[in-house]
Amino acid sequence: QVQLVESGGGLVQPGGSLRLSCVASGTIFSIYTMGWYRQAPGKERELVAQITSGGSTNYADSVKGRFTISRDNAKNTVYLQMNSLKPEDTAVYYCHIVTTSYWGQGTQVTVSS
Repeated sequence: QVQLVESGGGLVQPGGSLRLSCVASGTIFSIYTMGWYRQAPGKERELVAQITSGGSTNYADSVKGRFTISRDNAKNTVYLQMNSLKPEDTAVYYCHIVTTSYWGQGTQVTVSS
């Protein structure tokens, strides 16, 4: 049974930082491309960042230069370091195993003063 469990969300002021973590179980984590997605109220879910099994990354234009995705295959974990946060980054952030139907439960990120 595949499970993805996110953590690290919370309330942060504009300009602040957060690091999200997603721990995977029940699958061979290292072979998959992993992604972070987000969904703001009233909006569709969108890609934030992806990282391949080999470590190649790509980012949404809106987060380039501010967010960094990384992975630790020994810990079955993918991370999203978020710096210089803006109010428009407020959303529920989800971890996803790309090309599968597996999603985490989401973690809320709120950027507000």
